[in-house]
Amino acid sequence: MTSNGEKKLQLYSYHRSSCSFRVRIALNLKGFDYEYKPVNLLKGEQKTPEFLKVNPIGYVPALVDGDLVIADSFAIIMYLEEKYPQHPLLPRDLAKKAINYQAANIVSASIQPLQNLDVLNYIEEKVGPEAKMPWVQKHIGKGFAALEKLLQNHAGKYATGDDLFLADLFLAPQIHGAIKRFNFDMTPYPLLGRLHEAYMQVPAIQDALPENQPDYPST
Repeated sequence: MTSNGEKKLQLYSYHRSSCSFRVRIALNLKGFDYEYKPVNLLKGEQKTPEFLKVNPIGYVPALVDGDLVIADSFAIIMYLEEKYPQHPLLPRDLAKKAINYQAANIVSASIQPLQNLDVLNYIEEKVGPEAKMPWVQKHIGKGFAALEKLLQNHAGKYATGDDLFLADLFLAPQIHGAIKRFNFDMTPYPLLGRLHEAYMQVPAIQDALPENQPDYPST
């Protein structure tokens, strides 16, 4: 319960999930003390009957706000933005808002789905484990090249200026995962590399990092 007697927001999350990472950043920026509900994807907990009642497609994240359950990171973030206006996640300027949507969609539609656990497991099964890393790095590179071009005339301290907005919520986890999980060389992408360094200094992003989550492995 919160101090005024309302139920805390609940976030079903997995520490390594970049989609969950995005939502954790949004919740932190908006100042929520939420309840973390871990779902271990490697153990298949997303496929249990209990979790499928929360999200029938069996993916994290899922957010519970009172009697409402919202799945899909984009839907969750847009819901939070509409209902809880503190720390706006979209700029007022229409052109800048459009750039934020484009950058977020490059990550959410053209990079992340091609590196998620189901896809990588399928590639390992049908082709072999040695095929996974080249596949991931190819699609990260294609997306990052597009993002470098998209943001080159819009970036400031962050993706579209000196304030954190929607694009940053999607970029920070994607770049972090590319470096830490997929050993991706950021040298050809200096703008994104600079953004990564800036993101790692932001408390709301630091607190949302995989290693700072309660379900992060202790060993």
